[in-house]
Amino acid sequence: MFGALGKAKYHTSMIFMSKAGIEAGVPEKLGLQSQIGRVEGCRNISKASMVHNSYVPHIELDPQTYIVKADGIPLVCEPATELPMAQRYFLF
Repeated sequence: MFGALGKAKYHTSMIFMSKAGIEAGVPEKLGLQSQIGRVEGCRNISKASMVHNSYVPHIELDPQTYIVKADGIPLVCEPATELPMAQRYFLF
């Protein structure tokens, strides 16, 4: 509740930036007051690198029937009957 008041937001958040950006003085040029974290070793990360999210199924879409299959298994779901946040918050 109080994390957004005064200077607390600068002490309770962190901005991640590349090494090149930090060395070029971007945080100072932008007047950033939050903690700056340097991003390293992320160029070769892929979906296979994710511990709990590495599954990559073979996706097929039939253009005639619009049936979507993942590894040969049809993916089906009923249409939504109610979209509670669509009107009030303009999410869709």
